[in-house]
Amino acid sequence: MTASKSETATGERGSDELLAALLDGMDAALCAFDADGVVTHWNREAERILGWTAEEAVGRPGLGGWAARAEDAEEVRERLAAVMGAPGRQVHEFPLLRKDGGRVLVRTQSAGVRGADGRPAGVYCAFSEVHAQIDLERSIALSEALFEDAAWGVVLVDVDLRPAVVNAHAARALGSGRTAVLGRPLGELVVQGVEELEGALQHVLAQGAPRELAELWVTVRTAEGERRRCWRSGFLRLASPLAEEPVPLGVGWLFQDVTEAKLAEQEADRLRFRSSQLHRAGAAAAECEDPMQAAAVYLDFALAGFADHVVLDLLDRLDPARGERLIRAAASPSGAPGPVARVAGGGIPVRYGPGHPALQAVDRAGSVRASATSETWAAERQWPRDAAHALCVVLRSRGRTLGVVTFLRCAARPAFERPDAAYAESVAVRVAGSVDLASVLDG
Repeated sequence: MTASKSETATGERGSDELLAALLDGMDAALCAFDADGVVTHWNREAERILGWTAEEAVGRPGLGGWAARAEDAEEVRERLAAVMGAPGRQVHEFPLLRKDGGRVLVRTQSAGVRGADGRPAGVYCAFSEVHAQIDLERSIALSEALFEDAAWGVVLVDVDLRPAVVNAHAARALGSGRTAVLGRPLGELVVQGVEELEGALQHVLAQGAPRELAELWVTVRTAEGERRRCWRSGFLRLASPLAEEPVPLGVGWLFQDVTEAKLAEQEADRLRFRSSQLHRAGAAAAECEDPMQAAAVYLDFALAGFADHVVLDLLDRLDPARGERLIRAAASPSGAPGPVARVAGGGIPVRYGPGHPALQAVDRAGSVRASATSETWAAERQWPRDAAHALCVVLRSRGRTLGVVTFLRCAARPAFERPDAAYAESVAVRVAGSVDLASVLDG
């Protein structure tokens, strides 16, 4: 059963209309030529770039005299003719003429068209303005550079907050390979700080990118163990350029590791504060008539931002037969905040057992650091029960050991480190001077 002529004509019209719709819907300009060089197709993007309509373009023999200057027309014709018989696509740049007389440089991709008999039947040519093509190539090159050679981390996070693309720098920062992190929840990569990171990403998806950079402290799991890092981060909301309304595709997250700089900055701030405290303490202690009150003032100023408790134990020199017995001379309140106060009644001998950190400090004539090993650790050492970290510093003056000052921190604070010991020793020198003066005045 064969189709009628009317059905055949209708089918051909439908095919032509479909082809026209496809050509007009393309983002690239497109024109086509038959074997004789006559224009057979001309879409709307070509009309937008050059100003010539399809009615004005189709049927013209080549581009010379209207879309190309006479001086350029022959070169354009020769290149298109060469493409017709060559395999694959070829890229050229042509200067063309707009309808208003202006010139535009276009970059073309051309390929030959063959008929049913396999012989050259024409050529089609897709083109765009060179500057637009260069902008596209720059965007692609930028993306490639960011994900290959950038000196900072770049992560493309999808709307489910899972890494979709990761560059080499970011993969190293996350302690894994580039492909190993893809599609994994951020909670598997970031041990601590993931809530803040996911909160920032959710904000960007909902509200857009913040204007300022954010500094996020996170702990990441690596082959060497857990590492705490500070990442200075910027965020960009990514939306599809092809949708009528912006559709979020995810978030572009760029970050740089500034841990060393932040730690140096914090250390500088800490040193400035501690230096200021020592200066203020010295000025306040100078106004005290009682040297032991001056010692308490030094300890009060030292506690600020440094420790939660402090105790001052002095050696009992009145009874040498008892050995190195320490007597509690002053302490900060253990129940509620308050100033360091002298112990009433002349002091209470403290029952420190063998190996006590304070006794170790006396034996070594130096500093001793210790941290809790059990729930009863503090009580067994005659310290406030909430103490978890201790720093015992010996008091030395005129070549003699006078006692020990012990700084204590609760579990919420980090353990004492070597820089903390250096600061405590500076405080102890001043306290020892006041204690020595008090012993001289007491006869």
